[in-house]
Amino acid sequence: MRSISLQSTERVVAKALERAAAPDIDIRGREGRERLARLLTKLFEHWQLSASEQAALLGLSPDNRSTVARYRRGEPLADNRDLLDRAGHLLGIHKSLRLIFPQDRDLAYRWMTTANRRFGARPVDVVIEHGFEGLLALRRYLDYERGT
Repeated sequence: MRSISLQSTERVVAKALERAAAPDIDIRGREGRERLARLLTKLFEHWQLSASEQAALLGLSPDNRSTVARYRRGEPLADNRDLLDRAGHLLGIHKSLRLIFPQDRDLAYRWMTTANRRFGARPVDVVIEHGFEGLLALRRYLDYERGT
């Protein structure tokens, strides 16, 4: 996988949150972060990710399944910049997949867990292995594929 420059991360994150699947969420408040937690846990269900994969996508230790379980029970996402940035990118990935595969929702939901020749791995594994840089790589790849 190519090296990703993180110099413009702030700009990318701001755009990600603006263009994400839920642009009307105010992440500064508890209610917005609760809503974001519900959206992410529902998305993870659609993607059929294990609890350890979910934790890794959120930047947590794969062993930290208890935090993911709290989000699933309705607790708000932590007011943590890294976590909120990741949430924005995950929703952006979801949006891109739905735009790339508008007639095949199942394919859009399977994409994260299906081996991808471009990455030489499943997209979820790219994020697990490369962290935030892997998440950015997926987001940029999908944005490129959909022509934005």
